[in-house]
Amino acid sequence: MQKPQLLIPLAVIPNATLIHPDYFLLVGIPGLGPNVHFWLAFPLCFMYALATLGNLAIVLIIRVERRLHEPMYLFLAMLSSIDLVLSSVTMPKMASLFLTGLQEIEFNICLVQMFLIHALSAMESAVLLAMAFDRFVAICYPLRHASVLTGPTVAKIGLAALTRGFVFFFPLPFILKRLSYCRKHTVTHSFCLHQDIMKLSCTDTTVNVVYGLFIILSVMGVDSLLIGFSYILILRAVLALSSRGAALKAFNTCISHLCAVLVFYVPLIGLSVVHRLGGPTSLLHVVMANVYLLLPPVVNPIVYGAKTKEIRSRVFHMFSKDGR
Repeated sequence: MQKPQLLIPLAVIPNATLIHPDYFLLVGIPGLGPNVHFWLAFPLCFMYALATLGNLAIVLIIRVERRLHEPMYLFLAMLSSIDLVLSSVTMPKMASLFLTGLQEIEFNICLVQMFLIHALSAMESAVLLAMAFDRFVAICYPLRHASVLTGPTVAKIGLAALTRGFVFFFPLPFILKRLSYCRKHTVTHSFCLHQDIMKLSCTDTTVNVVYGLFIILSVMGVDSLLIGFSYILILRAVLALSSRGAALKAFNTCISHLCAVLVFYVPLIGLSVVHRLGGPTSLLHVVMANVYLLLPPVVNPIVYGAKTKEIRSRVFHMFSKDGR
């Protein structure tokens, strides 16, 4: 699906200090021909429809059902809202790439997509941490849960997650625009990522490498450590319960969140490791990046819909009304 690199026009910034391409070229999955990419577009469209409908349904159900206006469900609504936007940022462009074979994405649009992908991922990480804290308070200090996680507190946590994701990743497009891109201009994924764009530069990328490592460690790294620590405390509190049934019931409330954490962090950590190891982008890089971005928006509403009785019953009620 790749096109000759020489066809890409360059925009030279005044004083000839910077060279920016007018657009980058996206690729699909390495080693697959146009026909295979064309047919892959249909399951991708199905995944996008599933992610959109599933996350939208969760947001609307939690909004309508006043009994679901509790911290756990409010955080779930935030998670679904983020997944809804994240899937809309990535999947339609991927489907267009696979269906039509048009690889071009404008330089500035690529930077905007890159910023949204990384910022939304940071917001999702923060919400997963907030959900872990909610489970920690609910299981370890059940009598204080209502007083600790009040409505205003939940709103402040959501605002903090939004602000942190924006502030930490807002500099990324600007430190990428300070680079010159005078080599090849093929982005080796189906979407724009900071590490991928950075590798296309022919100038010094030390600032990008250091800042990228700083934010991945200070945001996702710290969040994952705090989530792990929360579950150590939760597990200790659960094992201290005298009743086996009560212990299983308490830990069962964490299963959906644990699934969401694993689906989000395992591909993220793997993707970060393979990028930091350097070397040419391989099929493993591309597959892990696709899993990291495409899987959570699809899986999260399915897991929470199946495990949450209130949401499941509401969905069944909606379909039963439609069937009458």
